[in-house]
Amino acid sequence: MGKVISVAKATTAELNRTDSTPERSRFLKARAPLILLVFVTMACARNPVDPYPLRIGGGTIDIDFQPGDFSLGREKMLAWVNAAATSVEKYYGRFPLTHTALHIRSFAGNGVRGGKTFGSREGGLIYISVGKRTDETELRQDWEMTHEMIHLTFPSVADQHHWIEEGIATYVEPIARARAGYLEPAQVWGDMVRDMPQGLPEAGDRGLDHTPTWGRTYWGGAIFCLLADMEIRQRTHNQKGLEHALRGILDDGGNITQTWELERALQVGDRAAGVPVLQELYQKMKDKPVEVDLDGLWKQLGVERQGGHTSFNNTAPLAAVRLAITTGESSH
Repeated sequence: MGKVISVAKATTAELNRTDSTPERSRFLKARAPLILLVFVTMACARNPVDPYPLRIGGGTIDIDFQPGDFSLGREKMLAWVNAAATSVEKYYGRFPLTHTALHIRSFAGNGVRGGKTFGSREGGLIYISVGKRTDETELRQDWEMTHEMIHLTFPSVADQHHWIEEGIATYVEPIARARAGYLEPAQVWGDMVRDMPQGLPEAGDRGLDHTPTWGRTYWGGAIFCLLADMEIRQRTHNQKGLEHALRGILDDGGNITQTWELERALQVGDRAAGVPVLQELYQKMKDKPVEVDLDGLWKQLGVERQGGHTSFNNTAPLAAVRLAITTGESSH
């Protein structure tokens, strides 16, 4: 019988992760007492059917769901979970935890929503809801499962640094799916061009650590990651990228079951990448607004978007960097 994590055993510091709706239109920060009440209640009402173990990349995901609740059968639901896990494994080189409990709940309707990820002493814990009438195409297009699994890969940090947790998950998710063959590069970059302006500082901004708006938390954090990825690649002649820094943090024990100071995570990441990009960028962006010329970045990367259509200019100065980010082909 599969082992299910008891949320009641988790510490207050570990119960600190919630995510957005599918439209990424909300920014929520859970508080431990409420989460304990809600999820212990859910655990008591959970389906008694044994969790299904999915083994991937050195880890096991125990999946607890009711196949009869959904129009899709168990195999297609498992394929969706496997695709997300494979994407994370592809980007990080392995699945982040040896054990993760995944609870899939249903609601009346279509689509995926309400993902929440936690760390406990026993491993990772993900709750996510799927509409009973969700079809295979909707699951194939879903980003939330991959987003939630990426949260397993980084340590919990103080509330003021929530932007780094959400920024990594927002930035890495489409890239990881592209590397695993589940998303076209044109969609990755087209969506970034469309959505990243939401993360730019507005009037009254006081830097990433002190501006906890939805846009700055998710897309401001994603901008930080993009800038870091590009800078690491330029300084290492495109031999290393952000994934090497993030893998270094994970390999040093920095996953969601741990609570770290952000500075420690950045130092470990920089050491793995071989250049101090994360620490330098954090010092610039933590307590003051930094204007980022996104249009200039897209031009350097050779990303062109007109009328909803995305194309690439492979003669652009940083076209090779763009290619390496979405394929990993120039990485070691």
